[in-house]
Amino acid sequence: IFFIVVNEFCERFSYYGMRAVLVLYFKYFLGWDDDFATTIYHTFVALCYLTPILGAIVADSWLGKFKTIVYLSIVYALGQVIMAVSAIHDITDTNRDGTPDNMTFHVALSMVGLVLIALGTGGIKPCVAAFGGDQFEDHQEKQRSTFFSIFYLSINAGSLLSTVITPILRAQECGIHVPQKCYPLAFGVPAALMVVALIVFIVGSGMYNKTAPQGNILVKVCKCIGFAIKNRFQHRSPQYPKRSHWMDWAEEKYDKLLIAQVKMVLKVLFLYIPLPMFWALFDQQGSRWTLQATTMDGDFGILIIQPDQMQTVNPILILILVPIMDSVIYPLISKCKLNFSPLKRMTVGMFLAALAFVAAGLVQIQIDQTLPQFPSDTVSQAKFINMLDRKLPIRAGANNFTLDPFTVLCQNSLTKCDLSFQYQHVENLNYISFPQFIDTKTKPEQGANSISSSYLWCKVSICLLFIDIQPVMDISPNSFHMAWQIPQYFLITAGEVVFSVTGLEFSYSQAPSNMKSVLQAGWLLTVAVGNIIVLIVAEAATLSEQWAEYILFASLLILVCIIFAFMAYFYTYIDPTKIEAQFAHNDDDEKKRKSVEMVRKDSFQNHNKNRRSSDSNFDENKFKNSRL
Repeated sequence: IFFIVVNEFCERFSYYGMRAVLVLYFKYFLGWDDDFATTIYHTFVALCYLTPILGAIVADSWLGKFKTIVYLSIVYALGQVIMAVSAIHDITDTNRDGTPDNMTFHVALSMVGLVLIALGTGGIKPCVAAFGGDQFEDHQEKQRSTFFSIFYLSINAGSLLSTVITPILRAQECGIHVPQKCYPLAFGVPAALMVVALIVFIVGSGMYNKTAPQGNILVKVCKCIGFAIKNRFQHRSPQYPKRSHWMDWAEEKYDKLLIAQVKMVLKVLFLYIPLPMFWALFDQQGSRWTLQATTMDGDFGILIIQPDQMQTVNPILILILVPIMDSVIYPLISKCKLNFSPLKRMTVGMFLAALAFVAAGLVQIQIDQTLPQFPSDTVSQAKFINMLDRKLPIRAGANNFTLDPFTVLCQNSLTKCDLSFQYQHVENLNYISFPQFIDTKTKPEQGANSISSSYLWCKVSICLLFIDIQPVMDISPNSFHMAWQIPQYFLITAGEVVFSVTGLEFSYSQAPSNMKSVLQAGWLLTVAVGNIIVLIVAEAATLSEQWAEYILFASLLILVCIIFAFMAYFYTYIDPTKIEAQFAHNDDDEKKRKSVEMVRKDSFQNHNKNRRSSDSNFDENKFKNSRL
């Protein structure tokens, strides 16, 4: 158990640490805009929640849990190492200016690394917890419960520490020639932790209870559903009598207990249909909300908070809110005689998430008021200064022009240049004052200082450059504080506690005993679909203002919340144990009936056999005489 828990801690540190800085890596290292960075980020997260289904099938049907964890952990660690290498700018920085000269190389490496990480982290996700549970005997329920508590504590500890540490590592500067933000270190430490996780897990190999693959129930359920649909389609003619449920068309091949269990699962999965919208909002903490934090003031007095460190608010609030909900809020509601059923809790959780995005929209409006106004679609300004007393030919890309003596030219294809230019003749000296180069292409993360002016003194054709450097603030620092993000984090985390924890509890209570993994796969699938919704909106939406996108998501979730509440109103809670027991009792009665029939059949066959035996000894002459 020690090896499994340490493995999980290191793996979660590796995953959440890499994910915490990922969107900033896209934006500031690869140079992608906010929308494209958000799209790729959520594509990666969606892939991470699709691959667990593949991992579960491979583990249960072919390799077993142990081998699946080992093989996919190797893939996982390799992906993390590739990500760390992709972030080393010196590899392609041939001119040593701090910027990679072959960005395609870095992008390609990043994409390969992310695909391998998604395959690894998703593939082992359903295996590690189940493998830990396999280490206990049936009579060790108390010990198994303690293990799962420690196991999930290690998950939260790993994610919390990583989201604090990796942004600090990213903020450091490293590089051989020109120091830059240290993304290689921010990705390298999670990669090292993943290698440690793999080694620790393998070291405990001799102690594990390794169960052989016994087939995957998810595959069996899919086959049962597929047969029912196929059989129903083949018997769609009116001459065939209707059946009470479309799954009953599987009775020709599958037993009634399995069909009844599939019906229970489908009933819950139907309620899952609106749930992806919640995850579409929830997972934007690592993308849109992190990008929002880059335009805010992170000075908390005693420390400077990095934009990607704001994500730590979520796990901290989870540790606080879960016991408060369980020990205070829910009991208080129960004492008030209010029927706060699980589905009602989930509805409230969705509503809280919508409010969180309304709060994010209000914060964005305040941020926009403090940001400088940049010209839209502007390129960097290029300035040419001719300090000679003759005309100077200039070639810039495809442009050729001549610069007059002692002139300054601002070359910009989109906007006009506003230059304060002076030319004076002082004691046979030519004096020119001009502003420093200004880059209007990107918005700064924080306020920046620059050179105010330079003084060039020229006599005849000999120029002496005396530079008077005066630090001034071109753009004031972001003044709207990051603390204003805390309310939206509180609302989204409260929504997560009420929605996610309750949703898993509800799903397990309504699932048959042998199909809880099927609902777990369905739950993870809703997370994947939610991230796909984000990338579709990020690419398809034509909203020019970010606050409007936040309000759009909030409005969509409120609409979905109303639909879910309507569906929940008509849902009837069941007790899967009683239903299964009823079918088991019916099966016992059926077996007894068949047993009695078999006894009767055997008795009848023995009777006929004895008759045939006695008939074989029959004396036909005596029979004839007796007849006479």
